[in-house]
Amino acid sequence: MNKLHKVIVHYRQEGRTITHQVPEGENILQFFEMQGEKLPFSCRNGCCTSCAVRIIFGGMDQTAGIGLSKEMQAKGYGLLCISKASEALEVETQDEDEVYEMQFGKYLGQVKSEAGNPFDM
Repeated sequence: MNKLHKVIVHYRQEGRTITHQVPEGENILQFFEMQGEKLPFSCRNGCCTSCAVRIIFGGMDQTAGIGLSKEMQAKGYGLLCISKASEALEVETQDEDEVYEMQFGKYLGQVKSEAGNPFDM
């Protein structure tokens, strides 16, 4: 039998806290969904930031994701859709735009093309 890890999700947008014992190696988002809990997500591939969380305590295996830079991971952020339980974990959901801006905001003003920036029109 797999070791169980206590995973606490503070679902900030809904003002509630959800806790489950997640088997080691299980996908966190999918496990919570199987328990009837709906958490934010979009792509399910670790490419966007809809399911982004800030880690309060513990850790998760998120090696399968490409949507969150190593720098953001080092600052304590993760993506629930691709993360697997690896130890006790407490996280807080984030607003997608908030995490996206932290990760990519510094680059958005630098987007240029020969036709100019389409967002300036």
